[in-house]
Order: sequence, then structure tokens, then C-alpha cells
Amino acid sequence: MRFLTVLILAVFSLFADVSSRVIDVPTRERVSERLLILTPEVPKAVVVLFAGGHGGLQLSGDGKFGWGEGNFLMRTRELFAKAGLMVVIVDAPSDHQREPYLNGFRQTKEHVHDISTILTWIKTQTTAPIWLVGTSRGTQSVAYVATENPSDISGIVLTSSILYDAKSDAVPEMKLEKLQMPVLVVHHKEDGCSHCSFDLIPSLMNKLTSTSAKELLAIEGGQTKGDPCNAFGHHGFNGVEQEVVAQIAHWVIAH
Repeated sequence: MRFLTVLILAVFSLFADVSSRVIDVPTRERVSERLLILTPEVPKAVVVLFAGGHGGLQLSGDGKFGWGEGNFLMRTRELFAKAGLMVVIVDAPSDHQREPYLNGFRQTKEHVHDISTILTWIKTQTTAPIWLVGTSRGTQSVAYVATENPSDISGIVLTSSILYDAKSDAVPEMKLEKLQMPVLVVHHKEDGCSHCSFDLIPSLMNKLTSTSAKELLAIEGGQTKGDPCNAFGHHGFNGVEQEVVAQIAHWVIAH
């Protein structure tokens, strides 16, 4: 099958017990997804991380970011790995490597197909349960894929969710009532982004009517700098990253 034809671009040491590599996984005809993978010696689970913004990370063959390394999930990737989780970072597909990248693409059948192919490939690498974890606009990818094709997904984590969007479906507008897997929602109480007001969190939580487990982690503290929608505001859990990642990792492993 095509997903087994994988080009390994780089293998390099990260920690004594965590390896890192970059690979391209073919998904559609003449299309591939570049992944940055961090693997602890014995993964307790897999977390597939989706950045916010336009999502075009422009990963190089040696694991460098062309964009987005400061994104909450991207800059904390090593914390997830140190917690015993295999980390899979997803770039935009090869046919979306220029503006607008994933904007306008996150809620499409092609995006679902790409991610589903990646999940199938991950299962050839490990038997650990696979979780999708998104932040900001990455939550639109995670929620849409999980509602459209939940196979191979053990659970999802939604951080700094898009709760209002005039141009596409915000997360609460998706078919969340279909989800039967565990769902963890992580949101800062002082998130200042207009798309992510904490006051709108009930619109998300109330749609999770069929999940096997659900919880809201309401985060406080830290600091905010610059644009309230950027990665170094409360929107990106600036200053409380270690606490947030530790709680996410604990919840994922427990469920």
C-alpha cells in the first residue's frame, strides 16, 4: 500500500531515551505529508499535534521549522516526549505549501483523508493508542477529522479551541454529539482572542453528549504578550506550559 512507501529524511538524537526523525508519508496522488516524530523508548500513547494559524510549518528535512515553532504545541513538543508520549507533528500537505496553507482546507474530505492515512501509517510503527491534539485553529482540524472518521483515534484534546468563526465552522458548530471517545478541553480563563472567549466554553462542552469521558481544564496564571490571539498570550498558555502539558499527558495516559 502507498502509505508504506515512506521516505526517511533525517534521524537524529534528541535525548538519551528519545529519538527524532522527519519523514514524508504519501497520502493522495502525488501528495505527501511531512511529519516530525519524537519517539520515547516505550511510548505510552501517541499524540498527533496540530498547530494553529495557517498550519504551514514548512518543515525541513532536518526538522527545522520555517514557521510556527513558537506555537504552543510546537514549542512544548519535547515536554510531551519526556512524559512518555510519542509525538507526531503534522505539516500542511505538499500541495498546500504556500498561502493560504491550511486555511480553507481544514474542513475538507481531502484533509480527513490525509490525516486518516497518517494514522494508518502510525499504527505500523506502534501499538500505542493514538490521540489527536490541536491548538487554536488546529482544534478545527482535530474536531472535524474526529467527527468525520473516528477510526484509529483513541481520544482528542482541544486546547484554546476556536469557539466563534464567521468564515468556517467553529468547533461547537461541528457534529460533536457523534463523538464517543474521551475528549479533554483545555482553555485559559483569560484567553483574550475574540475567537476563543472562555465565556463560550459551555457551547462546546454541552455538545459533548456521547463521549466516554470528558473534562474541562480551566487554566489560570502565566503572562500575555502582544496580540491576544498569538502563541505568547494566554491563548498560548505562556508561562504555564509545563503545568498544562503535564496535565494533558496525565489525562491522556489515564484514559
